[in-house]
Amino acid sequence: QVQLLASGGETVRPGDTLNLACVTSGFPFNVLPMGWFRQAPGDRRELIARISRFGETIYSDSVKGRFIISRDNAKSTLYLRMGGLKPEDTAKYYCNTLPPDEPWGQGTQVTVSS
Repeated sequence: QVQLLASGGETVRPGDTLNLACVTSGFPFNVLPMGWFRQAPGDRRELIARISRFGETIYSDSVKGRFIISRDNAKSTLYLRMGGLKPEDTAKYYCNTLPPDEPWGQGTQVTVSS
């Protein structure tokens, strides 16, 4: 059974740093590209960061230079370090394989507010 358990989200102030983690199970994490997605209310879910099985990364323009995606294949865990947070980063954050598949998991809420 595939599980994607994202955690680490909370309410923070603009400029703060936050670290998310996504513990996975039920599929061969170490051989698949993975991504972090986010969805704000009323918006489509968007891919913001991706990482290959070998650690090569690509970021959306909206987070480039502020967020860092990483993975620990031994722990089947995906990470997202979020720096220089802005109010527009407020969203629910999810991890998934690339291309994404069901189920999505419950995600973790990040709220950036002064």
